[in-house]
Amino acid sequence: MSGHSKWATIKRQKGANDAKRGQLFTKLGNTVAVAAKSGGDPTMNPTLALAIEKAKAANMPNANIERSIKRGTGELGGDQITEYTYEGYGPGGTAIIVEAASDNKNRISTEVKTAFSKHGGNLAETGAVAYQFDRRGVIRVKAGDDPETTLLEVLDAGAQDASEEGDEIIVYTEMKDLAAVRNKLKEGGIEVIEAELAYIPKNTVEVGDQSTAQKLVRLLEAIDDIDDVTNTYSNFEIAEGIEI
Repeated sequence: MSGHSKWATIKRQKGANDAKRGQLFTKLGNTVAVAAKSGGDPTMNPTLALAIEKAKAANMPNANIERSIKRGTGELGGDQITEYTYEGYGPGGTAIIVEAASDNKNRISTEVKTAFSKHGGNLAETGAVAYQFDRRGVIRVKAGDDPETTLLEVLDAGAQDASEEGDEIIVYTEMKDLAAVRNKLKEGGIEVIEAELAYIPKNTVEVGDQSTAQKLVRLLEAIDDIDDVTNTYSNFEIAEGIEI
């Protein structure tokens, strides 16, 4: 396992989500709506339960969550939210996968294409870069006072792999095991910060040039700034000594 998305780590360090709370609620609401298309009862729909949990962790109001569920189930009428996935290349030969949820395919496609073209990247055909990633469940948990013990408990809960990242442990699972592993961790008293499906790079591309690294981050920020984009993944690794 090559490790969790470097971009996810950078975003947390930058505090981008806190600075754009309204935009974050839009993204989370779209994710909830898409999940609710398979059923509006979270007890019967694990994907919806995870989406709601993530929304609540971001302090999204319950009224917003309920509205997103009803939008997904069709109770509110109007255009339906649909999932879209885009693949492309960024500066330095990096691979990028973009997940979006939108009620307007033309708008989201144009916005993603524009972000790539303006910042030194280019969109690719479906499947062009996806083979460089594995689809996995990813759970972030608190390492606690004894990280080694927490790691053992995580693996005993059915995790595929795990690694320390600061004061957290990143847990990897098979797609189908995500909800079950998360539940076991919670039942075992381990603090779960976040649980979601993600694209994990099989191998990483090292970016060792300052200018290239900055261009790449600007591209990823531009993509993330699109309201209908829900997740962005890349296979880059910033070389030691490079500042972004």
